[in-house]
Amino acid sequence: MAEKVEPGPLLSKIADPHALRSFSLTELEQLCLELRKFLIDHVSIYGGHFASNLGSVEMTVAIHYVFDTPHDLLIWDVGHQAYGHKILTGRREKFHTNRKYGGLSGFPSRGEGPYDPFGVGHSSTSISAALGMAIANDHQRLRDKKHDKKHIAVIGDGAMTGGMAFEALNHAGWEADKHNLLVVLNDNGMSIDPNVGALKEYLTKMTLSPTYNKIRDEVWNLMGRLKNVGKNAQEIAGQLEHSLKGFLSSRSNFFESLNIRYYGPVDGHNVEQLIKYLKALKDLPGPKILHCFTVKGKGYPQAEASQTTWHAPGLFDKMTGKVHSSQTSSEPGPLKYQEVFGHSLLELARKNDKIMGITPAMPSGSSMNIMMAELPDRVFDVGIAEQHAVTFSAGMVTQGLIPFCHIYSTFMQRGYDQLIHDVCVQNLPVNFVLDRGGLVGEDGATHHGAYDLAFMRCLPHLIIASPLNEEELRNFLYTMQLSRSQRPFSIRYPRGKGTTPKWKTPMKKIPIGKGRCLREGEKIAILSIGHIGNIALEVLDELAAENIFPALYDMRFVKPLDEDLLHKICGSFEQIISLEDGCLMGGFGSAILEFLAQHEYFLPVRRLGIPDQIIKQGKPEELHKLCGYDKGSIQKVLRAQWKRSPKRVLPRSR
Repeated sequence: MAEKVEPGPLLSKIADPHALRSFSLTELEQLCLELRKFLIDHVSIYGGHFASNLGSVEMTVAIHYVFDTPHDLLIWDVGHQAYGHKILTGRREKFHTNRKYGGLSGFPSRGEGPYDPFGVGHSSTSISAALGMAIANDHQRLRDKKHDKKHIAVIGDGAMTGGMAFEALNHAGWEADKHNLLVVLNDNGMSIDPNVGALKEYLTKMTLSPTYNKIRDEVWNLMGRLKNVGKNAQEIAGQLEHSLKGFLSSRSNFFESLNIRYYGPVDGHNVEQLIKYLKALKDLPGPKILHCFTVKGKGYPQAEASQTTWHAPGLFDKMTGKVHSSQTSSEPGPLKYQEVFGHSLLELARKNDKIMGITPAMPSGSSMNIMMAELPDRVFDVGIAEQHAVTFSAGMVTQGLIPFCHIYSTFMQRGYDQLIHDVCVQNLPVNFVLDRGGLVGEDGATHHGAYDLAFMRCLPHLIIASPLNEEELRNFLYTMQLSRSQRPFSIRYPRGKGTTPKWKTPMKKIPIGKGRCLREGEKIAILSIGHIGNIALEVLDELAAENIFPALYDMRFVKPLDEDLLHKICGSFEQIISLEDGCLMGGFGSAILEFLAQHEYFLPVRRLGIPDQIIKQGKPEELHKLCGYDKGSIQKVLRAQWKRSPKRVLPRSR
């Protein structure tokens, strides 16, 4: 049993944010030290997101000190920076269950209480949600004066690269005099990997401009003195500041040009300065942005020095920074699917100069950084902008290039319109590589790759496949680059390791829409798609001792289905069991049912996969068991179905 993490003397007094509002500034600084230590102690033992949370400690304390949460509504973008927020809002005693099955979500969740008014996990949503709440507050306040809430959206500079954030700022500035909205920009130069793009350069120049910072501080001090004189004088000071910004540099006018009043940059680790700014901005009408520069991994030297590695390092020794040996192994074995993809794509790219790599802010998570290191001009990190990644890839195809657009399954949802309108309608052969397909584990409901097979299967022209193992992944990548003159092509694979230590095999072309038999058998045909077929192989090995011998087919393709193989299966077996690490509604099993219905086969079909419900966080094996397609559940189903001998009904026509 893991040791219990004890809070410091001040942190132990805080059951909710009301308690910290009685603290002095000196006590608040001590509280920040205790909160940071608690986070280091906790994540080293239990795991979770690390560097982002260390960087947001002072910001979290200052916001809860100044604002009347939960009456005032605080929205966190992405949410992997909100551990301190959870600890200060009554969840400290349960924090050891964070990201665990049946425990707290690793991200803000409305089901955990009033301090989380909006659930998050994907990026760039906070400003839109907070603006919607602010408009609702204005509407309700016309009838009831108690609806006088403040609305705070905390967004990272990485999330600010998402188009949705700009859409929300554009809307907020359009009705600038109506809503009390504060955007706190947590600028640490990082998302998971270092941030990219013009916005990152713009923010850096603002942060480092000594002339602007000097005059900004002078204007702010003037505003503070005029505040005691009266509101009109403060408005004059605001106008003065606006004029000075325009005089100094057009760069400082980006937010102001959208009618978003800009303040900063300020030191996001100076709790006294943060409180000063937040108090002054609290009652100012209209949308405003407070630009805070912070250090991801603040207070833990290893995390400050290697911020990508320490984004979510797993369990580690907090004194040495060494990751626990149980998470690493010196023994040779299978690589992660992500690593096999990265090495294989580079192998292909060396031979074909038309191959390009595209990733929305996940070069290390996708392992596309392997190709990026050798061929930097042929890999594009487009920031947290999945919509752009899809259409950008489509544009490349029209000019003869071969893009491999790598997107996590859960984030592909954000580029769905572009997939339809810009790729499938035009039948452009973009190659999509969907990572983290299926149930991903501790990141939970917002990150499971549950829906891609279903939402992609209904789209014309699209080829949809999933490799059983690393060898098949390499063969699919090889096939995709050869198929560029045909149709858009999508493959998906899970998070984590494969099954094949000797994965670097010669690449071979896979016939489009053709499956294969993995294990001959009788009575029952198991039809699987993707990595989950390896679990079925293990199950069949064990059931053979019980004289249970179902057949197993790796269908490889969800679209097009191997209809010749399916006709053969339907004419030879009494029952079918479909197996997928994806949603049952509209997924691979549904495709099998549609085939049977179309050709008037009346065979019993049992579908195993993710049921029609939201699956929360937990270890993958726990979640597979919950959904009924872990090893034990598959065995149980096969034993029960083996005893059945339903009468087969052949098709009326073919």
